[in-house]
Amino acid sequence: MCGIAGWIDWERDLTREGAVLKAMTGTLACRGPDDHGYWISRHAAIGHRRLIVIDPAGGAQPMVRERGGTPFVLSYNGELYNTAELRRELESLGYTFRTRSDTEVVLLAYLAWGVRAPERLNGIFAFAVWDEAGQRLFLARDRLGVKPLFYVARGPTFLFGSEPKALLAHPEVEPVVDAEGLVEIFAVGPARTPGHGVFRDVRELLPGHYLVWDRQGLHHGCYWRLESRPHADPPAETVATVRELLADAARRQLVSDVPICTLLSGGLDSSAITAFAARAVAERGQGPLRTYSVDYAGNERFFRPDDFQPEADAPYVALMVRTLGTDHRVVRITTEELVEALPRAVTARDLPGMADIDASLLLFCREIKQGATVALSGECADEVFCGYPWFYRPDALEARTFPWSLKVDARLQVLDPGLRAALRPEEYLADRYQQALAEVPRLDGEEPAAARRREIAYLTLTRWMPVLLDRKDRMSMAVGLEVRVPFCDHRLVEYVWNVPWELKTMGGREKGLLRHALAGVLPEQVLWRKKSPYPKTFNPAYLAAMRAWVQSILDDPASPLRPLVDPAAVRALVRAEGEFDIPWFGQLMRRPQLLAYLAQVDLWLRKYKVRVAV
Repeated sequence: MCGIAGWIDWERDLTREGAVLKAMTGTLACRGPDDHGYWISRHAAIGHRRLIVIDPAGGAQPMVRERGGTPFVLSYNGELYNTAELRRELESLGYTFRTRSDTEVVLLAYLAWGVRAPERLNGIFAFAVWDEAGQRLFLARDRLGVKPLFYVARGPTFLFGSEPKALLAHPEVEPVVDAEGLVEIFAVGPARTPGHGVFRDVRELLPGHYLVWDRQGLHHGCYWRLESRPHADPPAETVATVRELLADAARRQLVSDVPICTLLSGGLDSSAITAFAARAVAERGQGPLRTYSVDYAGNERFFRPDDFQPEADAPYVALMVRTLGTDHRVVRITTEELVEALPRAVTARDLPGMADIDASLLLFCREIKQGATVALSGECADEVFCGYPWFYRPDALEARTFPWSLKVDARLQVLDPGLRAALRPEEYLADRYQQALAEVPRLDGEEPAAARRREIAYLTLTRWMPVLLDRKDRMSMAVGLEVRVPFCDHRLVEYVWNVPWELKTMGGREKGLLRHALAGVLPEQVLWRKKSPYPKTFNPAYLAAMRAWVQSILDDPASPLRPLVDPAAVRALVRAEGEFDIPWFGQLMRRPQLLAYLAQVDLWLRKYKVRVAV
């Protein structure tokens, strides 16, 4: 993976602005620690930071190809999994290749098919192509939004970058947060409404969309969306198709010229990816496959099972390692390391995030990077196969809000009462929920119960999954680690989307379809293990650290958070004993994480010198 950045301006001579382009691109050095490059003309400045994965000698960027004597310039962040097929097709059309990189395939695909090129790509990507003759910029993002892409369009100026920090490095983009941004932070966060960048004027290119910027202005297009249709395949064929699609996705995503590994939690999802990957590596005469798991020092003493996290991972990790013969490493994180990493996690995300859930992943990826540059993850299986508790809990199914955020009052009570009245976050959240429901592709004649689960599935894929993909991308790329997600293969997502609920829950189990598809691939104990999410710390020392941190914020007259919150409500949260009955966000974020989130908001306001304009 890499980092991309650029500046198009119809009124400035950008050949004089190289320092600004280098500053924007330089903020993305962690995404591309191996190389960098720039291309500048009068009205276009394109930058790139490279993480070398494929074709070290030939894949340098920005990549330029001429047609009719004028250049087309590509800056690309991603990985293609159908490079060989596209290369053959492009060669049949008369195109010639100078490298073996997927970067050149993307550029020639654009030359061949223009705005239709993203439809041909199987992979994860965000890229920009500048057409110097046509004075036209084209941006595109992968179907599920695995790779990020943000932009600012203001008058004659257009800026883009892999992360908001690249845009904030431009002298005309200020870190301003208005009323909408504050509601995104305090009511929606650590999620974001798709398309919104929280900072004023910062926008996100939506997954499955492209954008064109030319002298006529900004033009958006959608090249992919979920479509609902009756599922015709019988159960046995459905099971076989799922197994085939997943195995093919895992095999394709092993392409790499650098060391590769898998993340192995011992759960159904990561074990499936690891099993398919280990099999493919063995067939190539390579191996053993390297695997990694994460845990917390002393967690065995403090672990408390509940409906959201029923059991520890370690015994299942050990079983999978024995079964597959992988070369395994366990990364153990201390409470002190976790607390110290919270500020780095904010910088990686450019926003307050999932607190220790982010920080632990950042530390995990840092250790993995010492032995590998590419990792495959089981992320997103629960979104695709409907594995989350909210698909089964009546309170979530009946709620008229996002089912992973049922404790809205618990978080909004910390806001300053006057600010809460002015922002009206409940109305904003309700509007965003209704907006999401209006997008759901309906299936004619579907029974109400099935239609509701289709709604929940759509919300999960388009509003919840981006939170985890954003987290995975930012925390891994902050240390130069590329993480791939085979469950986000669009062919698999499209197929499973239309499988009816009774097949998705075959055998009366959550993700029953996936479990049946993996029969014979995984040990029975793993195959039928109850869902357990990414682990978190249960050490009371973490809660104590968060209490002390937030108390220090309340005691600091210079704190930028203090004017935004009700100090009495926050102090009550600091002093309170016990946990919320259900998480306030997702499956893992309870009271310690709410305190940590407030600490991250304060840290973010300070570090980014955010100006609040309400």
